[in-house]
Formats: sequence, structure tokens, C-alpha cells
Amino acid sequence: MAPMTRVDHDALEQQLKDVIQTLTNIMVQVTNYDATATGSATPGGSSSSIINNNSSANSRPSRDVIAHELRTLSDHLKAIHSLGTSPSSSTAVLPQVPPELVQYVDNGRNPDIYTREFVELLRRSNQLMRGKQSAFAAFRDVLAAEMDKALPELRDDVAGAVAATTANPGSGSGPRR
Repeated sequence: MAPMTRVDHDALEQQLKDVIQTLTNIMVQVTNYDATATGSATPGGSSSSIINNNSSANSRPSRDVIAHELRTLSDHLKAIHSLGTSPSSSTAVLPQVPPELVQYVDNGRNPDIYTREFVELLRRSNQLMRGKQSAFAAFRDVLAAEMDKALPELRDDVAGAVAATTANPGSGSGPRR
């Protein structure tokens, strides 16, 4: 597994706390919402814009406070998003979690089982690929031998093609292209 860069957990934790605090502030403001400049009917039947008697003249309407809190929440969420997605930030990039793993955990399954199944799938895939490489190598050798018998004038070209597609035993790499 590739080494991961260090994440500044304290800064991330503080940003998450700020988001939670802002959400709490929004919840309180929505609960205590009052439109201080509302129209109400006067006894004479005419409608006028009056200030609610429960609010003081110095307080801002709840609408303005909620709008400010929503802008603050947006700023906090943008900061967290940029921390997690910006590879050039001074802090580290957060690790990328495969969506399949998130869905697996959301379905109530153990992530260790997902990892084990993933490794087994890769092992099977690697075995299949190794088998295909072996089969093609055997086919290459048979074809080269038959071409050598049938077309002796191409012996040097066939030998060059076989040499170019034969993997070095110690390199661990497949056929060259």
C-alpha cells in the first residue's frame, strides 16, 4: 500500500466542530423564526407594515440571521471539501475510500470481509492472467517451431520475435511489447 501523507486531524476536527455549531445555530434560528417586518391588519381594516412587539428595535430579522448562518455553513463545508480534495494543499490529502466499500458498510457488512473478498478476487484474476500468458507463450513457441520448419528462410525473424516476446525470468514482468 502506498504511504499516505499526514492529515492535520486537529484542523479537520475544528472544521467539523464549526459545521456542527453552525447547524445548531441554524436549528435554533429556524425554531425561533419570526418575520419582524410582517404585515398585520389594524382595527380599521387597513394593512400596514409594523414591527413585532416581541422584538426590540435593535434586533435583526430572523431571516437575515438564518441567511448569514447558511452562508457560514456553506463556507465551512467548502473548506472541508477543499481539504479533502486538494492535492496541493499545505495539509495532507484525505484517503480515498472506494464507493463500493462505503455501500458495503452501509448495508451492515464487515469491511474486513470486503477486503478479504477483494484480495481473493484479485488473486483469482492474477491466476487467470498468468494462465493466459502461459498459454500464449506456449502458442508462441509452437507457432515459432512450426514456422521454423515450414519457412526456414524466416528463421532469424522468428527467433527475433520469440526473443522480443520472452520475459526475463528474474524481472517479474510479462512479455515486452
